[in-house]
Amino acid sequence: MKNRQSTTPIKLGAAAMLVLLFAVIYLLNPSFFQELWTVCLSRDMNMVADYINSFGAWSMVFSFWLVLCVNAIGFPPAIIFSSANALIFGIVPGIILSWIAETVGVAISFVLLRFFFRDAAEDIISKHSSLQKIDELSGKNGFKVMLIARIIPYLPSGLLNALGAISRMSFMAFVMSALIGKLPSTAIEAIIGHDAVQAGEHTERLIFMTILAAVLVGGFLLYEKRKNKQKNV
Repeated sequence: MKNRQSTTPIKLGAAAMLVLLFAVIYLLNPSFFQELWTVCLSRDMNMVADYINSFGAWSMVFSFWLVLCVNAIGFPPAIIFSSANALIFGIVPGIILSWIAETVGVAISFVLLRFFFRDAAEDIISKHSSLQKIDELSGKNGFKVMLIARIIPYLPSGLLNALGAISRMSFMAFVMSALIGKLPSTAIEAIIGHDAVQAGEHTERLIFMTILAAVLVGGFLLYEKRKNKQKNV
């Protein structure tokens, strides 16, 4: 309890720094957050691509920062931005840019969520024996489970970040599972988004990647179903 009280000023200071960062950005460009919010909610990849391109020579840097923040926050879906990057910078550079930015973003999210919420999660877990068992398993098998989850396209990144942060999974295991797992999922999402916008130019590839995504999602659901059955036996 004493240790938690000693970290309270640090947590308040960290929260204040985040608020200060947003305040500085707002003072430098009051319309920035409104413009960014409008673009993000549009879910229009062409609009997102045009917005990123509006930063000119800094477009790649801005896109990296944007994808990083989206994955750190967990909203909106990163597929919009990975697809936009593939449209702007080309499929391979766009995927690499998005993959690295997404990995850095989820690592930051893990640190922030664990820093602010792990103590609260421990209080809840300590009161339920079933949650304690799950928490112990997350430390032993966390890397494998998170790796499989990261490989699956379209799974909510914010949810996976939160689950990893409140578990016993180590930071290194979390980051490595994201680094390895996000490459195929980011590639699939980016190519599907890119080819969907460029309709008619890469029809066969679009169909193949869509089927691959469906197979991966279906396989993951089947894996979870079998795992739950084994637990209940």
